[in-house]
Amino acid sequence: MRSPVLPLTWHLARSSGRRGLQSQLLAAGAAAVGSFLMLLMIAASLGAGARADHTTWRTPDAVPAKKATAIQATTVTHVRGEPVTVVNLAQLPGRAATSAPPGLDGFPKRGEVYVSPALADLLHKLPAGQLADRFPKTTFYGTIGAAGLASPDELVAVVGRASGDAAVSKAAGNQNYYDEDLTGRALVSGFSSTRPSVFTGTDQGTVLLGVVLLAMPVVVLASAAGRLGAARREQQLAALRLAGATPRQILGMTAVEAAGVGAAGALAGGLAYIALLPALAELPYGVGGWYPGQLWVGPAWFAAVVLAVTALITVSAVTTLRQVAVSPLGVAQQADPRRTRAIRMVLFVAVLLCIWISTGGDGQLKTRQMLVLLALFYGAFWLFGPWVVDRLGRIVARRARTPATLLAARRLSDDPRAVWRTVSGLVLVGFVAGFFSVSTLGSEGPSHRGQVAVITANAADARHAAAEARTKLRRAGVTATVTVTSEDAYDSLLGGVDGVIAQVSGGQERIDTAVTALTPLGSGRFPFTQEYVSASDDTVTARVTTVSTATLVLSFLVAAASAGLTAAANVLDRRRVYGLLRLAGAPLDVLDRARTRETVIPLAVLAGGTTAMGAFGAMQLNKAAGTTINSSGAVELVICLAVGMLTVLAAITGSRPLLRRVTAGAAQTAD
Repeated sequence: MRSPVLPLTWHLARSSGRRGLQSQLLAAGAAAVGSFLMLLMIAASLGAGARADHTTWRTPDAVPAKKATAIQATTVTHVRGEPVTVVNLAQLPGRAATSAPPGLDGFPKRGEVYVSPALADLLHKLPAGQLADRFPKTTFYGTIGAAGLASPDELVAVVGRASGDAAVSKAAGNQNYYDEDLTGRALVSGFSSTRPSVFTGTDQGTVLLGVVLLAMPVVVLASAAGRLGAARREQQLAALRLAGATPRQILGMTAVEAAGVGAAGALAGGLAYIALLPALAELPYGVGGWYPGQLWVGPAWFAAVVLAVTALITVSAVTTLRQVAVSPLGVAQQADPRRTRAIRMVLFVAVLLCIWISTGGDGQLKTRQMLVLLALFYGAFWLFGPWVVDRLGRIVARRARTPATLLAARRLSDDPRAVWRTVSGLVLVGFVAGFFSVSTLGSEGPSHRGQVAVITANAADARHAAAEARTKLRRAGVTATVTVTSEDAYDSLLGGVDGVIAQVSGGQERIDTAVTALTPLGSGRFPFTQEYVSASDDTVTARVTTVSTATLVLSFLVAAASAGLTAAANVLDRRRVYGLLRLAGAPLDVLDRARTRETVIPLAVLAGGTTAMGAFGAMQLNKAAGTTINSSGAVELVICLAVGMLTVLAAITGSRPLLRRVTAGAAQTAD
């Protein structure tokens, strides 16, 4: 016998009218947004890892001298404050030919210079005295292909040298702690290193942190989409259940309808992601924009996200019908207040204790452990939220002095899960705001702005180099004070290393000109500036700042969409209740104030708690990283909370015309 599930589902969908169509369109739109953002998050994470892999070849891994075929000396110089990675390569005489580095069509010969497209543009744009004169004079400039670059905006140069050149000598290697991860020299036989550049090594971990923090608001949005039209669906299916439909048929019809709507929306979001890949690749992160291929997640991830969003919406819709299957008469009469149990609080406290114990020790947490704890916290708070809403409703009901407050309290205690779904996105965003507002890593390292430093072999060479430096800077038109440092002078950019310090007067152009003018004095090393000294700390700080800003913006947008979607859905689902209240004489303003209070009350209590917990999590992260707390984050936090509250009010206000429309002609709609 043919199953009646599909025909009945199609019939109910067609007969639901304009109200049902509105719910389905809203659900599909929410599924599209959720699918798009999930694909974008996965793409950023996978792309960051791929970019890091494209920089590993620049880190020289030493091999025994007998097996070596070339010398590799990698260093970093800066122009206009941006890092330029320079790889010096020299073929050892009498050894086997060395394979070509990634992105090059051959191993560079002496005097050949290969540059990335972005660096080539910069070489043509800037005067030679600011950049080009740092490299050997040559008539051959090759281009580094995408295989050797992390980003189309990355500044990279590969210079062919003779094995006896100073640029690949031992003096060009690591000489002080500032050189860590920035300058290195080794005998090599190829380019098989697995250590990424300092400018890309932390990208993926930072992105993953943002992904975990953003994932829950996206899940909330998709879950809200699955529950759209829940009241309408419950009433229809309860009637069918009373007419003889089995629980399996009821759940089957719900699953089919939700899966169809969810799949259509998720696929639309996925197609939008594919169509926008070229535009998304232009968004800068770290070393610059992306190659579009780096942001393509592949067919497997694409299908997995579409299926996951569809499944999430389907499960969310099906779970609303538990009471329909068990007690259809109670649902039809709307006689079942949905209370919560105290076990939710017990589980929440247990999770907090687990997190406290895990983060309270002196040992540093790994990135994966931190992400697991964040996910665990989110899950626990999702259980705890409805319980708090339920208790707030009972407390407010006992102290209510106005009809609007009493109506709001009744709503809080009658269906705390529905109220929690309205505010959950913004409540959990409060955790993100609290976390990132104080987690911007600070650094208390030395600052020597305007200084250009040249390392020398000893104090005698430093004195000779100082005289040459004054002459070269004067010829270049740079005003600077040149001093000699020694091993006992730590209050300078060289930090106790023999060399020359030029305190340059003027802006960034003068500093770049000074670096170029002093390059011949470096015995194969580029002069360096404050950007070189603080590169590692600045890179981490910049990545965290970028991810935090993007996560906050996207989280607020998603939470606002979720709140607005749920507020509109609640009006549609409760139109019968609102109609009866209007017939009983309740003014529209009272109903509107009740809607506002049933949202603002739990939001104020719960968002305050999650914000404090987010700030605590940020303190633990800063402690593990050995960095200071961003004291200016308090202002940012206040702004975030204010924006969140205004977002809620805007979502409620946006559904006010819908409330007016569904309560018009209450005698006809409140049957």
